[in-house]
Amino acid sequence: MPNSQSPIPNDKLTAIILVGGKSSRMGQDKSLLPINGIPLLLRVYQVAIACAKTVYLVTPWQERYQDLLPENSRFIREELQLGETQGPLVAFSQALTQAQTQAQTQAQTEWVLLLACDLPKLKIETLQAWAEKLVDVREDAIAFLAHHPKGWEPLCGFYRQNCLLQLNEFIDQGGRSFQQWLNQSTVEILPSTETSIFFNCNTPEDLAKTAE
Repeated sequence: MPNSQSPIPNDKLTAIILVGGKSSRMGQDKSLLPINGIPLLLRVYQVAIACAKTVYLVTPWQERYQDLLPENSRFIREELQLGETQGPLVAFSQALTQAQTQAQTQAQTEWVLLLACDLPKLKIETLQAWAEKLVDVREDAIAFLAHHPKGWEPLCGFYRQNCLLQLNEFIDQGGRSFQQWLNQSTVEILPSTETSIFFNCNTPEDLAKTAE
């Protein structure tokens, strides 16, 4: 369970949680699966709200989740195309656009913490320690992400708000891959030995491992 004695939320950070997958490999909506008695999406939300000033949940199915989360939770409705989601990259673009619009009446944060909804091993203290390093990220870097031999970890890391223009240009050219977009962008590598934090729960076998 997330640490209830976490430090004061970071007022320089906005969080976005993507909740748009089909959960086809799990066979049921993984966002609702209980992990130690707490629905997975609620666990991720609890971590995010402990780390960020504002948390947005991006999903086509707000009605499915709104009773699960605190009453004042902020939803952004993901736009479908022919009844289908367009993937996490497009969802991120839609969310970032709406988050910037909603923040126009107040000071906008420079950084966004992007999280998938299926990360059962997130740790508040780890994310907060990473966030403290954002002040040292080079100015031309659009993101601060962990990297491993197979590529970037795009759905558990930090993006500058001003990456939106570059992101939309990539999408307008037909791009849909986080890896391709990041590989052609300036990204600073987040040094991390906490590899377990990136574990995502996609299958019943993965779910069984959360108890280990």
